[in-house]
Amino acid sequence: MPAPVPRQRAIPAVECAQAETESPPGTQAVPGSAARGKTPTDTLTLLVIEDDPTGSPIVPEMLDSAGRPIRLRTARNLTEAERLLTHDVHCILLDLALPAPGRSAVEDDELAVLRHVLEIAPRHAVLALTTSGDAERGAEAVRVGAQDYLFRDELDGRLLSRAVRYAVERKRSDRAERRLTESRLRAQENARLERGLLPNPLLDGSSLRFAARYRPGRSRALLGGDFYDTVRTPDGTVHAMIGDVCGHGPDEAALGVELRIAWRALTLAGLCGDELLATLQQVLEHERDSEEIFATLCTVDIEPDGRRAGLCLAGHPSPLIARPDRPAELLPYDANGPALGLLGHARWPRIQVELGPVWSLMLYTDGLIEGRVGNEGERLGQDGMVDLVRRRLAEGLTGEALLRATVREVRDLNGGELTDDVAVVLLDRAP
Repeated sequence: MPAPVPRQRAIPAVECAQAETESPPGTQAVPGSAARGKTPTDTLTLLVIEDDPTGSPIVPEMLDSAGRPIRLRTARNLTEAERLLTHDVHCILLDLALPAPGRSAVEDDELAVLRHVLEIAPRHAVLALTTSGDAERGAEAVRVGAQDYLFRDELDGRLLSRAVRYAVERKRSDRAERRLTESRLRAQENARLERGLLPNPLLDGSSLRFAARYRPGRSRALLGGDFYDTVRTPDGTVHAMIGDVCGHGPDEAALGVELRIAWRALTLAGLCGDELLATLQQVLEHERDSEEIFATLCTVDIEPDGRRAGLCLAGHPSPLIARPDRPAELLPYDANGPALGLLGHARWPRIQVELGPVWSLMLYTDGLIEGRVGNEGERLGQDGMVDLVRRRLAEGLTGEALLRATVREVRDLNGGELTDDVAVVLLDRAP
């Protein structure tokens, strides 16, 4: 057995509370802290929960790793313990012989008091105190959730100080590991959701190159109300779509996914143009939570030879096209129809567009053009976006690099993250 050391008198709960009340504002009474000039955050605090009928102290003097006294609070029962269990308590020393609330010491669950303490103090390290002849009970306490167990008749200052420090660090390590595990699980879940919710372009057999960028406006959100997709039908036509459900919440994100899936199914079934958009409007009207919800949409159907395309706009910004022999520009948008969900019997004209032999076609949502620019907070707008893309094309950027640089510059001009969702799709036809 370790050699005995001088023991520090355990401070009763009432006396401890009085000392804290009489301390200067913003501080708490700490044994020895006046001489050392330390604040409560410099020293570990131990809450002892035990009721020795003999009144003899069980806790000797303890020092932390820096040689400072470990602060001590004592409670005779769990009611007093809950009152003293403040944020500055680091560790709890619990006598397992103490009855749990509503239970006697002879009931079946010998660790009921420990389970109760773990429930009311989930963020605190806990040391279980038992007798030397009951090591099995101490080991079971560790399996239940205590950081360690000690024998009452073998306590000394050095042993208890080391046990407190170890328990506190182990609890911190356990919490950090649990947060890391939860973060990994969330990342894995988000990756699975992203694979399921964001589209996988169906372009097998097409010579067109595809790239996309997606940034939800909501913090830590996986998806926003923007959506896009690209498929190639058996006749060789490449169909591309991008859309935006008004709003930024999870309901709008879910509606965007439904519209994207419906668009793909209807496109593969052979619908296009006005017939396709009218059917999508029916889907939106059935699935939306409010009649005020609407969605903008842009569809492009690129003919098998890649030189011409059909364009339909439903309240959506017109795509940008870049060709080697002329500056980047917007496609015609005079025939822009209403957004889906606004008019019951709307029509959406489909116009033919000449693309040429070599081109890059960029579809985007309004989150890309509504960012702020300049000291007066003006919108970037479509003209500003066109100028920005022209500069990036002049630098020789294409594909994913072009989209990445464009979105980054728009964000930088805005002075920080964009508040609206951003989706951008790029289709290239090389020589």
